[in-house]
Amino acid sequence: MFILLMVIGVIVAVASIGFIAYYVYLFNRFQALRNASEATLNQIRVALRKRLDLISQLMEATKSYAKFERETLERVVQMRNAVIKASPEEVKKIERESRLLLGRIMAIAEAYPTLRTAEMVAKLMDSIKAVEDEIARHRYTYNNIIQEYNARIDMFPSNVIARRHNFRKMPYLEVGGREIEERTKIEF
Repeated sequence: MFILLMVIGVIVAVASIGFIAYYVYLFNRFQALRNASEATLNQIRVALRKRLDLISQLMEATKSYAKFERETLERVVQMRNAVIKASPEEVKKIERESRLLLGRIMAIAEAYPTLRTAEMVAKLMDSIKAVEDEIARHRYTYNNIIQEYNARIDMFPSNVIARRHNFRKMPYLEVGGREIEERTKIEF
């Protein structure tokens, strides 16, 4: 009888240790995913600042060919300053607005063959392409992290831990739909 109680005690102890270890693993995984998403979002913010800096430089290079409203430059500066503290929703908005501004500037560059072939503009456009690729890579990584995080919130048994520790679903960073597909119109 004593041996049976010892065996049951050992089984209960091993099961308890296993449960605690699994609980700690799931909790730590949520924390790791949340930290990874914040780090990746920060990388996106930095890339967006690069994009906005390049847009400013490109605007300077193209202003002798086209007259831009002062508001455009002011908006670029506002977005650049806001991107550091931006939430995922605000990052999506800044990303969309800066993409539209960039499309407009590139459309102007296409309209002026001498501008398009200018060495400085060509280098800036190459830099912008590199930043666009960087933003796309970071957005892809961020969305993959968020997908796993949100899936764990929905699935048993990790959903129990998510509820207990108040882990909430996080938003994806989505690229805008129609405004990206439409060709930018040049208006002077």
